Amino acid sequence: MSPPFIQSPPIPGKRVTQVVKIRPEFLAAYKDIHKSVWPEVLECLRDANIVDYSIHYNPQHALLIGSYKYIGDNWDVDSKKALQHDATRRWWQITDAMQETLISGSTGSTDSKGWWMELEEVFRFEG
Repeated sequence: MSPPFIQSPPIPGKRVTQVVKIRPEFLAAYKDIHKSVWPEVLECLRDANIVDYSIHYNPQHALLIGSYKYIGDNWDVDSKKALQHDATRRWWQITDAMQETLISGSTGSTDSKGWWMELEEVFRFEG
């Protein structure tokens, strides 16, 4: 099963950017829940070797744009940690209901198609 937050296995140190629509009626609740992300969910991200994670909001198109860095060396193992993590799965149930995927036919974050659409990186400057 593909990981819910990325469709292709990243290489160590790869930066990943993704997008999903936010349902406008849930924007305030989405922002509120992210003011106090459950410690177990944050620990799951660390265990999956995901760091430097941020989510930005684009009001013009009602988009959430997420970006993180994967620093592990075995994405298959690391992504399964999240899929099997109870608190993270509960978190996704809550947040998925607030979102609208751009991936045709996807049913949620645990769907093998993914939920957040990965964006292609076309430029990076690290100076």
